[in-house]
Amino acid sequence: MNAFRVTSTKRPSRTALAAIVAAMLVAGAAWHGTAATQPAAATVSTPITHSVAAGRDSYADIVDVVSPGVVTIHAQGRARMSPTQFQFPDDDLLQQFFGNRGGRRPEMPRQRQTALGSGVLVTTDGYILTNNHVVDSADTISVDLTDGRTLAAKVVGTDKPTDLAVIKVAGSGFHPVPLGNSDTVKVGDVVLAIGNPLNVGQTVTMGIISAKGRSTGVGDGSYEDFLQTDAPINHGNSGGALVNMRGELVGINSQILSNSDGNIGIGFAIPANMAKHVMDDLRAKGKVTRSQLGVVVQPVTADLAASLGLKDSSGVLVNSVNAGGAAERAGIKRGDVIKSFNGQTVHDTNSLRNRVADSGPGTSADLVIIRDGSERHVTAKLEEATPDKLARRDGGDRDDRGANDKTALGVTVAPLTPELADRLRAPKNADGLVVEEVDPDGRAADAGIQPGDVIQEANRQPVKTVEDLRAAAKRAGDKPLLLLISRRGNDVFVTVKPSNG
Repeated sequence: MNAFRVTSTKRPSRTALAAIVAAMLVAGAAWHGTAATQPAAATVSTPITHSVAAGRDSYADIVDVVSPGVVTIHAQGRARMSPTQFQFPDDDLLQQFFGNRGGRRPEMPRQRQTALGSGVLVTTDGYILTNNHVVDSADTISVDLTDGRTLAAKVVGTDKPTDLAVIKVAGSGFHPVPLGNSDTVKVGDVVLAIGNPLNVGQTVTMGIISAKGRSTGVGDGSYEDFLQTDAPINHGNSGGALVNMRGELVGINSQILSNSDGNIGIGFAIPANMAKHVMDDLRAKGKVTRSQLGVVVQPVTADLAASLGLKDSSGVLVNSVNAGGAAERAGIKRGDVIKSFNGQTVHDTNSLRNRVADSGPGTSADLVIIRDGSERHVTAKLEEATPDKLARRDGGDRDDRGANDKTALGVTVAPLTPELADRLRAPKNADGLVVEEVDPDGRAADAGIQPGDVIQEANRQPVKTVEDLRAAAKRAGDKPLLLLISRRGNDVFVTVKPSNG
């Protein structure tokens, strides 16, 4: 959590206040004295003592019902600082890659960290929804209720892909917030955000739903379908409630978009329906079960639609198919355009990924695809998305960063697209895998690999897929793995030491 400093003007002394009051009294007396010399008015105006309308324009009744169900969460734990928090000079390529004089990066210090966040009581027996990043790596968790109680909490389960967590407190007399149907939320609906921003105490702000189906890619970024709101939220609001005008929970506040680290009117909340699915799985099984189609897809732009002979730019374009996956078994090929999934129009990669994930492993999905200008119907039997095949943000797969796998490098990678190559200043003919995330405890971090790097070769062999990289790491065995990395247009070889595990 980032620390914020609140600066206020200095409070005047009692002597100064007395002087100010005296001056005001003198000024008032002078004004009244002047007014007394004026001719009396023909009529005397009477102050209005009644309201214009019988009712009141207020959200107080909603707040009275909902606020007892929103809590403050304090999480403490020891966590190693990530190497990505330390920035090296951009003009020293060796320093960027290898740290001090090409040596191993110094061990990052472990510090006691305290996280502040919010949470929402969703059951009468003390289950609380919050963000994963609020309780991640916490040793102890305490929860402050609005009735003055502070209770110890335990983690029931976490789900990094959605940034959700379920914790539980023991006790009674809880006032849960009823769950609403986030699918029925519309852009323009009025909502209230409730939480504890910057530890100032429970705070209520008001705004509207300004967009739906947003994806930010911050954090894990695997499964996102954010509700966007302009209801002001800040650090400390994470995990708090976004409620509608019926006092129902429609979202769990999670992120803000800001160039000042403070609220600028763009906040994101995880839809309540997604949160309920995650919570139910975590309570019942201790993990979240999702399904996958086994494809990597990209949006259909107007130019792509024209080149493919499509009438419009709806749907998503398949740019790779996983060998042996559900899509390949169903006959889906690279270059196909997926137009609908189970009768619902596919508008973007984000919505397709979430629909596939929520369908459940083993279920059959009906897809409409366009191939060579002709519409086709295919049926795919979805498979479970296992930890080594997590769905990417665009619907494909990611590399396994599991610490127990000796071949794992500790990176999350994705195929390099022309758009990414241009943004990363990679050569136009560059090919390989883009590093999206780096595990600070992994082998790749020790070698100095950073997000945004492009892995072009492994042991002098080109790599284009996750399977290529994993196979190269496996073949290396107990020998260092030689990687050719492109960073901001510069190529350099990096050796990744074998795992000692």
